[in-house]
Amino acid sequence: MSKKRRSFTPEFKEEAAKMVVESCCPVASVARELGVNEQSLRNWVNEYRKAHAGEEPPLTVPERARLRELEKEVRELRLEKDFLGKAAAFFASEYR
Repeated sequence: MSKKRRSFTPEFKEEAAKMVVESCCPVASVARELGVNEQSLRNWVNEYRKAHAGEEPPLTVPERARLRELEKEVRELRLEKDFLGKAAAFFASEYR
């Protein structure tokens, strides 16, 4: 027995995507709350963001500062990860 596909109205999709974008809630929790598939909701959010790209307000000064801090942290963590990977490979080759 096959399941019937659920279909959603464009209005429902837009409202669901708006919930994710405006409330900054994780997609997973909103999808669970609405009873929809996570990937479907992600697709709706991506479409919503493309359609409303120019409407997002620019970042504030504290948000920009926080973004720079996070980007710096990401760079440092990637360097550490690369270093540890190379060190592990070096030590693994010594014991062969």
